[in-house]
Amino acid sequence: MSEKTFNVLFLCTGNSARSIMAEAILNREGGSKFQAFSAGSQPKGHIDPTVLNLLKKLNFPADSFRSKSWEEFARPGAPELDFVFTVCDNAAGEVCPVWPGQPMTAHWGVPDPAGFEGSAVEKAAFAADVMRMLNNRISVFTALPIHSLDRLALQKHLDEIGKPRT
Repeated sequence: MSEKTFNVLFLCTGNSARSIMAEAILNREGGSKFQAFSAGSQPKGHIDPTVLNLLKKLNFPADSFRSKSWEEFARPGAPELDFVFTVCDNAAGEVCPVWPGQPMTAHWGVPDPAGFEGSAVEKAAFAADVMRMLNNRISVFTALPIHSLDRLALQKHLDEIGKPRT
């Protein structure tokens, strides 16, 4: 008997950088255990060029990503979500649609590469640093013994993953 594949949605306001990066990382690192998606409350309709270049450089299937609304995941027929993570400060405070199935949620805020001001080299370095932060959090998440944790313990772990490290 195969284990359940968990559907994970990463949310951000514009769905042009952080949530796209998180989707890419989890789909690569999560193997068959996870299926990641991303969306935004106010999607920009395009992927940030610096982020797109970084994804290509790291051999992610960059052509498969698109900026889309979270409404796609609240419609009938959408994948039933097990986890919903906000990865930007704006989305954490917004009212989210009601998700069928009551997924577990947490806020894993990271800085916005799309909003970073600087030279092309500085932007690329900043985006790579955000990618590293997301990769670290997702690595911890994928290592959790999800099947053996009760909801309360799992929620505590999910919240802890999102806390800034000092």
